[in-house]
Amino acid sequence: MPRILIIDDEKSIRSTLREILEYEKYEIVEANDGAEGLLLLKKEDFDLVMCDIKMPKMDGMEVLSAASELKPDLPFIMISGHGSIDTAVEATKKGAYDFLQKPPDLNRLLITVRNALEKKELVTETKILKRKVTKTRDILGHSSPIIRIKDTIEKVAPTEARVLITGENGSGKELVARWIHEKSNRANGPLVEVNCAAIPSELIESELFGHEKGSFTSAIKQRIGKFEQANGGTLFLDEIGDMSMSAQSKVLRALQENKITRVGGEKEISVDVRIIAATNKDLFKEIEEGNFRMDLYHRLSVIIIHVPTLNERSDDIPEIAQNFLQEICEEYGVPLKKFSAAAIKALQSYQWTGNIRELRNMVERLIILSDKEITEQDVLMNSGANRRNMGFEIDSTTSTNNFEKYNSYQDFKDEVEKEYILHKLEKNGWNVTKTAEEMEIQRSHLYNKIEKYGLKR
Repeated sequence: MPRILIIDDEKSIRSTLREILEYEKYEIVEANDGAEGLLLLKKEDFDLVMCDIKMPKMDGMEVLSAASELKPDLPFIMISGHGSIDTAVEATKKGAYDFLQKPPDLNRLLITVRNALEKKELVTETKILKRKVTKTRDILGHSSPIIRIKDTIEKVAPTEARVLITGENGSGKELVARWIHEKSNRANGPLVEVNCAAIPSELIESELFGHEKGSFTSAIKQRIGKFEQANGGTLFLDEIGDMSMSAQSKVLRALQENKITRVGGEKEISVDVRIIAATNKDLFKEIEEGNFRMDLYHRLSVIIIHVPTLNERSDDIPEIAQNFLQEICEEYGVPLKKFSAAAIKALQSYQWTGNIRELRNMVERLIILSDKEITEQDVLMNSGANRRNMGFEIDSTTSTNNFEKYNSYQDFKDEVEKEYILHKLEKNGWNVTKTAEEMEIQRSHLYNKIEKYGLKR
């Protein structure tokens, strides 16, 4: 249910607006003056503000200016009994969505409110899509290891030095690589990623260097490899420790000569590529076992950046968890939830085997299954150590059987969400409006979920 804050020093106006908007199923909060309204904006989240211009203590224009710095995407509808074209123009210049005169026309009021809320929703969706496209997030945290990594990125990025990033799975190696590229002189060029562990050894050379038509059975047309695609930019070789020995020798030659040859081809092609590599393996051990070339290691490791595990920087967990909480609530279109102090401590004391990736999954699970405030009990019940609340027994046989039916985490999450929504609908006698209010989501969002999961009474 959208929340609207009404800021007006006239009680009769506030009461009239409340009566109209509550009838339209909006949640209304009132403020007597600009100062009280600004205080509420700092403490709580709203979807829209309706603000009078002439008020004691702080007028509406001052509230609008201050709020635009606090929450730039929050739409304001300014209202005044002494309105003029100049006033409306000034309000619009300061970022107001629209301007209404008192007493407002009922139809225009409702249309303006609806349009303002739709605009806010579109702005939120656009931000989410942009974040999904760029994939570059901030490196969160202020622990000593993270500060050192940020300082190293600042120094290394503008150079052409090759970088080797080490660390466990899910610790954020890819993010470090992205920031090196973003801050480099090649930022306007492409960043091309190759997961060496995900490509079969017989195809890795074709993937990296490309191939000519007819060079092997399935080569029905010419293919441009990752080295050529990354020309003028950065090539990120993730899980470099899993690369085959034959591919390693060709990569070494490409680094030495800045030239490649496509599979099945004879022509040498010049490439201008910066290499960033990452691994979760001990490359010295791989070298001893004959799985990795010593000379390639030295070529790649001009600069080494080690990304610590989440357990090694538990002081950063509150900031990272809060960031994920806000991000995922926006993606799901639900009101922002919050962690209790005990819940944050529980997250900090948990032993993370999947690092940042596991923490994000945990936060997403907690948002789906918890109430407005996420408690310590919620964290304990939804941790990997305790799955009884999900209907799974802890013994290995039953647990394995239950989990094996899910092909991905998304499938698992969808099943949990489906059961949760079905439970709430049955509890409320399939009253969609009441269920949406209880779940704190819009009715249209709930209808979409019902259709998505094929739920029937």
